[in-house]
Amino acid sequence: MQPVLTVGLDGSPESLAAARWAADEAEKRKLTLRLLHAWPLLAPEPARVPGEVDQNYWAKRLVHTAQAELQTRHPDLSISGSLVAEDAENALVQAASESEALVLGSRGLESVASYFLGDISMPVVARAQRPVVLVRADTGEEGPVPAPASRVVVALKLRDSSESLLDFAFHTAAARDVPLHARVPWGVDHDVTEEMRRDAQKHLSKALRPWREKYPQVEVADSIRFASPAKVVVQAAEGAVLLVVGRREHRPGLAPHLGPVAQAAIHHGRCPVAVVPHD
Repeated sequence: MQPVLTVGLDGSPESLAAARWAADEAEKRKLTLRLLHAWPLLAPEPARVPGEVDQNYWAKRLVHTAQAELQTRHPDLSISGSLVAEDAENALVQAASESEALVLGSRGLESVASYFLGDISMPVVARAQRPVVLVRADTGEEGPVPAPASRVVVALKLRDSSESLLDFAFHTAAARDVPLHARVPWGVDHDVTEEMRRDAQKHLSKALRPWREKYPQVEVADSIRFASPAKVVVQAAEGAVLLVVGRREHRPGLAPHLGPVAQAAIHHGRCPVAVVPHD
C-alpha cells in the first residue's frame, strides 16, 4: 500500500487549514494525501443517480472542492478523496492506523478549547496508534509561508522511550529543512545538583546521538529546562513550525487519556502540534 498522510475534513475553516498543512507536509515527505470525510448517514453509493438527487452530494462536494484547491497548489501531489459511512471517531482512528500520520484541524482561541468535529478529536488523539497533528486555522489558512527562523521542537522525558518521537521529529525537520530543538522539561526543583544536571545532559546526548548520525543534515540544539514542563513546551512552541510531544500508549482495560504536557501543548501551543504515541 502506498504510504499516505490522512487529513480529516468536515468543511470547517480549521479542517481546511489542516488540509493545506497536510498537503505541504505530504509533498515534502513524498507521500500520497488522503482527504477523509466520515459521516454515519452517508447513503450507499448507487450505480447511477442524477446529481440533484444524490444524498451524498454535499459530502462529495466538500471533498472535491478541497481536493481541487490543493491540487492547484500542489500539481504534482498525489491526492485521493474518501467518504466513509461510519462514526467519525472510529473512522479517524482506523485511518490513523493506516497512515504515516493523521492531521486534524483545531480551534482554541477561547480559554476552553474546542476541536475539530466537536469533542471527537481529543478521543482520536488519545486512541490513535500513529501520530496525530492538530493544526489551527490561523497557521495555515493562506497556505504554507516560508519561515527561515522556524524550527521543529520535540519535548522529551528522559525516563520514557523517545524513539518514536525522535523519528517523527527528525523526519519532519529533514523534510522541511529546518533545525531541530530537543527540549527536556524538568519540574521545578531547587535541590537539583550539578551532578544531576550533567547526568541528565549525558542521557539526552545519548538519546540524540543515533538520530544525529541518521540525519546529519539536520542542525540540532538541545537543552534541559528546570521549569514547569507544561510552561516549557508552550514557550518552546513560539516560532516553531511544529511541536512534537508524546503520550503513553494506553494499556488494555484502561481508558485512553492524555498527560498534562500533551494537554498543555494542544490547548495553548500556537503552532501545529504532533502527538506521538510511545511505549
